[in-house]
Amino acid sequence: MKNKIFLAIVFLFITSGFTPLAARQQGDRFAFKEDIFVASDEIQDNVIAFGAKIIIEGKVREDVFALGGTVTISGEVGNAVVGIGSKVILKPTAVIRKDVVVLGGTLEKELGCQVEGDTVYFKSSEISVKFLKESFKGIFSLSLLPIILIIKFVSIFIWFLLTFLVASLFPKPITLASTQIRNSFWATFGLGFLAIILYTGFTIISAFLCFLLIGIPILLSLILAGFIVKIFGRVVLFYFFGESLAQAFNTRKVSVIGASLLGLLLVSLIGFIPFIGFFFSLVLSIIGWGAVIRTKFGTTENWFARQ
Repeated sequence: MKNKIFLAIVFLFITSGFTPLAARQQGDRFAFKEDIFVASDEIQDNVIAFGAKIIIEGKVREDVFALGGTVTISGEVGNAVVGIGSKVILKPTAVIRKDVVVLGGTLEKELGCQVEGDTVYFKSSEISVKFLKESFKGIFSLSLLPIILIIKFVSIFIWFLLTFLVASLFPKPITLASTQIRNSFWATFGLGFLAIILYTGFTIISAFLCFLLIGIPILLSLILAGFIVKIFGRVVLFYFFGESLAQAFNTRKVSVIGASLLGLLLVSLIGFIPFIGFFFSLVLSIIGWGAVIRTKFGTTENWFARQ
């Protein structure tokens, strides 16, 4: 059930023109339920697949991303390998220049393979589901819990997809915006709080204007703008938390994609905590809005500074 819902959403993204920009560039491979094979004498820029089998014997300059299916690598990947609900196999000759992230699937690292970055591996199991049921016991009825968990996990999978795409396309803006959260936290928080209040007010006014028809395009524009700000701001926060967590345990540099996915995992785990998760998400929204507006989507340190 969960997989069917998510694949339907992915299909809507693809048919609506939201196919990842990286997959449209020359030298990239994108597939939906279609196997991808990179031969030993072949070079690709990125490989992105949904529910497919990926075999890399040659070289991928940047990233390999898989949702479901299997990934077998005996060649070289210049950046990260990310598998969500996938089986990832690293052969003895495999060389991964940065990170390997496997969530909800399996990871097999054969003797001799090289991973120069970080390895993040979380395998889904019945034990984790049982733990979540016990955690929610007494707050939600068990009859509703499976539905709640399905919604939660589908939401996390969608955020994984969006985070990977945004972090791949805009690594430098994300890094700059994250730095401003650390350097000017309260200014960012205050600006985000004010921005959300104004946005809510304009949205309510536009909704009333819909009765006069003139408010319909305004309301749709506000919804689209809010959607874009929310996605970019949340990915900036994922990177902020992921990088901070990586620095706390390891001094090595983590890629923008690896740090963002690690931060998403941390934020998602906190989101499972009743009540606390809700308020935590609210605070993240405020900070995210502030970071996006203050840095103008990561293009400047302070948009409102006097020139």
